[in-house]
Amino acid sequence: MSAASGGIGKTSRDLIFCGVGGQGIVLASKLVSQAALDAGLPVRTAETIGMAQRGGSVTSHVRIGADVHSPLVPLGTADAIIAFEPAEAVRCLPYLAPGRGAVVVSRRAVPPVTAALARLEYDGREMLGYLRECGERVIVVDGDEVCAACGSPKVLNTALLGAAAEAGVLGFSAEELGRVIRRTLPERFIEMNVQALALGAGYTRGDTT
Repeated sequence: MSAASGGIGKTSRDLIFCGVGGQGIVLASKLVSQAALDAGLPVRTAETIGMAQRGGSVTSHVRIGADVHSPLVPLGTADAIIAFEPAEAVRCLPYLAPGRGAVVVSRRAVPPVTAALARLEYDGREMLGYLRECGERVIVVDGDEVCAACGSPKVLNTALLGAAAEAGVLGFSAEELGRVIRRTLPERFIEMNVQALALGAGYTRGDTT
């Protein structure tokens, strides 16, 4: 958990990042948190990492604003769920603020260990259908397409951030996140991640609600 003080701004956001271990969820939440710090906004974060090395669920809470006193997002209040996997988006849906929240989700499904052991088919389409039927704003990002275009399987996180930034649910633009990326990531990863931001934003402009 971390907290930072600075100039008090009017911007406030409750954000949930979710997926499975190894997808870059914690890094994505740290990039948004750094953008908040750069803007002089207080931010609190917390991660829940259960058996992440074995494909377990990972959830990161990011809360931005002067009135935030706990790092955990209360149920029914999140401005956005940034989901790296469809089933994890459904699992975290109770956090979303009804009628005003948005879900930014990767199309690609990651079968849980239990499904693999039981030889059950799971491709995520049923979960995406359920999300759309809930009546909230849903933006689906083809992470495989973005990763192929950028030449790396590790840019899904920044692609989702680009879509969320374009949707206006982060409180920060893709340009602001790009500045954070250029300052914090190793040089060899910068351009591919900036490209992924821009490609991710394109999915919001096409809005898949």
